[in-house]
Amino acid sequence: MTDQAAEKTPLERSRDIIKQFKEMVHYSEGNIEKLTEIWLLLDGELKKKKIAKNLEDLLAHQNKFHDALAALAKDFEKECDALDKKPAS
Repeated sequence: MTDQAAEKTPLERSRDIIKQFKEMVHYSEGNIEKLTEIWLLLDGELKKKKIAKNLEDLLAHQNKFHDALAALAKDFEKECDALDKKPAS
């Protein structure tokens, strides 16, 4: 453990985790966009319907993951905001 990590409060470390979640959400959005581009190519121009259907299933899972991760980040951030507003004991 670095000295910097040891100096952080639990709330600060929690906020670091939220930042990581938000970064993962961002990359998840990129994955969804790329999968959609590929799906459009497979389903349309290349006429690979079976592969496109498999990719469509994967895209649905990626969307569920994205939504769950975004909700987790939001909920955790609300919890941290509430703790941040409580007076120190």
